[in-house]
Amino acid sequence: MIEYNDILAAAQRLKGHVLRTPCVASQTLSDITGAQVFLKFENLQFTASFKERGACNRLAQLTPEQRTSGVIAMSAGNHAQGVAYHAQRLGLHAVIVMPRFTPGVKVERTRGFGAEVILHGDTLEESRSHAAALAEQRQLTFVHPYDDEAIAAGQGTVALEMLEDVPDLDTLIVAVGGGGLISGMATVAKALRPTMEVVGVQTVRFPAMFNAIQGTQHPQGTSTIAEGIAVGTPGRITLDIIRARVDDLLLVDEGDIEQALVMLLEVEKTLVEGAGAVGLAALLKYPERFKGKRVGLVLCGGNIDPLLLAAIIERGMVRAGRLARIRVGARDVPGSLAQITAMVADVGANIEEVHHQRAFTILSAQNVEIELVVQARGHAHVTQVLEVLRQAGFDAQLG
Repeated sequence: MIEYNDILAAAQRLKGHVLRTPCVASQTLSDITGAQVFLKFENLQFTASFKERGACNRLAQLTPEQRTSGVIAMSAGNHAQGVAYHAQRLGLHAVIVMPRFTPGVKVERTRGFGAEVILHGDTLEESRSHAAALAEQRQLTFVHPYDDEAIAAGQGTVALEMLEDVPDLDTLIVAVGGGGLISGMATVAKALRPTMEVVGVQTVRFPAMFNAIQGTQHPQGTSTIAEGIAVGTPGRITLDIIRARVDDLLLVDEGDIEQALVMLLEVEKTLVEGAGAVGLAALLKYPERFKGKRVGLVLCGGNIDPLLLAAIIERGMVRAGRLARIRVGARDVPGSLAQITAMVADVGANIEEVHHQRAFTILSAQNVEIELVVQARGHAHVTQVLEVLRQAGFDAQLG
């Protein structure tokens, strides 16, 4: 089991090779959640993830023979980029096995660091098995994404920096996949402040560590927007550390993560991936659990597929009432559509899309259904649009 001195040693190895990211207070998020919130911006690392820390610490300890042969890693993206980048920097050959579902932005960035990328398997376990077989065949050193003491020690340097910047934190909320990050961070926290609470967060769809620690039997899903922590089997090394040093584990669902991601984008003007938002998702889902406490959150990654980001933003606008679909039944006569659109404009809403439907409707043949996608200021504004249309005699309903 790693100890505090292992993380101090890792911090010395990482000096000058990874960014010392800021850890700053968020007044707005504090007001929203009722806790005093401090954000650790690991999404500002060169590869946009904390995974660089563990990868760099592991590669720095390779023997001369291992450096000559090269390394292989399995990852859904962030560990891959961390290994590829630091292998390139150290002049090592790197092979990266990635699941086929890995977002294209992560695949291309990994290739951009000069690594040989192999897409194999529909799950992390299938990719891991393939990577292990290739390691044996090609005499490559396998760099595990989380179940490795050097990896966990490197990740633990996140907590070292956080507690240097904000030494009186009460709680750390940390995303959990395989457990490397929280293992390292909990080791630091319990060494420096034994009373500090360390809380891990997993997705409802991938609760492997939660099940292992809590003895539950939550089913495992097949996909999540937090693919960076979509781990089906907890690490052996990390499981022991989490049992000993982590105080609690929480679960969040996909909607919680989407809400947190959009909030970080709007409030903090910072881009995170799904895994990077789960800490805030837990804070938003369980506000009474953390009310009044000084809470440190790790924005652990910022590598998100642009198409997924666009979909999440749009869905967030719908939840906030800033984007609404309104169905309007009207007489199929000249001028009806113009009247409706003019009324929507008069109350300050903007029409994004219009669908004028005659055939696929249950209305009578003399009527038409008009579907509007409207940009509004919020739920109250959408209600105002509906009331104006209804007062004019139109059958207007949220779609």
